[in-house]
Amino acid sequence: MATASPPHFLDDVINDGQQQQEQQEFLTSLETVFLTIFLSVIIILTMFGNLLVMVALCKDRHLRRKKTSYFIVSLAFADLLVALLVMPFAAIELTTGQWHFGEIFCLVRTSLDVLLTTASILHLCCIALDRYYAICCQPLVYRYKMTPVRVALMLIGCWVIPTFISFLPIMQKWNTIGIEDIIEEKQSLSGGSNTSCVFLVNQPYALICSAVAFYVPLALMVLAYQRIYVTAMIHVRQIETLHRAGSFPPTHSDQVITIQSSNSSDPLNHYRLRTATGPLFSEQSQRRHRRMRIETRAAKTLAIIMGCFSLCWAPFFITNVVDPFIHYSVPWQVWTAWLWLGYINSGLNPFLYAYLNQAFRRAFLVILCCGDDRYTQQGTCSTGFHRPSSVQSANGTSMALRLSFLPNRSYSDNGQTILAIEQESQDSLGPL
Repeated sequence: MATASPPHFLDDVINDGQQQQEQQEFLTSLETVFLTIFLSVIIILTMFGNLLVMVALCKDRHLRRKKTSYFIVSLAFADLLVALLVMPFAAIELTTGQWHFGEIFCLVRTSLDVLLTTASILHLCCIALDRYYAICCQPLVYRYKMTPVRVALMLIGCWVIPTFISFLPIMQKWNTIGIEDIIEEKQSLSGGSNTSCVFLVNQPYALICSAVAFYVPLALMVLAYQRIYVTAMIHVRQIETLHRAGSFPPTHSDQVITIQSSNSSDPLNHYRLRTATGPLFSEQSQRRHRRMRIETRAAKTLAIIMGCFSLCWAPFFITNVVDPFIHYSVPWQVWTAWLWLGYINSGLNPFLYAYLNQAFRRAFLVILCCGDDRYTQQGTCSTGFHRPSSVQSANGTSMALRLSFLPNRSYSDNGQTILAIEQESQDSLGPL
């Protein structure tokens, strides 16, 4: 039996090693291609979604009348800047394995990252507070609380507050006090400061930054949406009580209660609360089905909003607090995964806060369908209140029925003003 000579055996070993190395390089390059495509899709979708929201506000004059629209558009602008100024550089560093833009721009990029992502989260908190005032307070209280000046101050705060935890401490390197040796060690392992962008924070900065950027807004959002859900369910039960009270009338004709403004004799200022007496409200199964549908829809909407926000940002900020206390032992792969999960939230926000809003959804259809007359006509609003008893609000109530929930049931003021305020507060309900 012939045996392989030692030189031939060494050649086979070398060839096998080269084939394995080429296979590993091919897999690495293939993974890089797929990773590049995946990150590019995320960035493009984030840009497109948030840009569409901003264009919708510019083209639809009805959206510009609503206070909530300004929060949503400012949120879209912050998320658009995340996609333009932060995500591309993070994608290049992740796919190439190196930082190519120098130490100074590393600090600038990191500051922009903290600034814009924190601004995005604070906008979500302001939207939750706006909806809380709109749903849990009376319409007149909503107009008093959410004045244009207060809305402007809230928007300014969303952009100014993050600067105190981003550019100011990072450019002054307050976040590295006490951990300079650890940062130098990490940079040396990564190939030096010119080829790596290492961002580590000390314990005080981690606690303060995480509290301002995530934990405090999260607590406010949870409280606001919990109260919104409870109040929405109370409104549903009140409406059901009104319907049940009209189920057994003394006659088979419709009962009409007329409310007349004492300041005007115009027929348009006469508002009728019509109670249907037919078989519609006498069927218990339909009422239960309608109530269950409204409650389920409200619960699902709030669960989606809070679930997406918590799922995207909670892993990152939990790791951000824990890592300084375990000697910075969290692998960089985990950091990268949690960071990009937070970036994805910037792409989800247009769909959660704009697309679920009927007014924005109609504006999107007008833009994407190149101004189709059908959607333009649907978007027009009538200035008169010719049918106040049939106007439906976002949580299933009608404008006329909601008049019965106003405090002291005082209708001495112009009824048209009350309905206008009610419509303004209902516009900020969004998906509810």
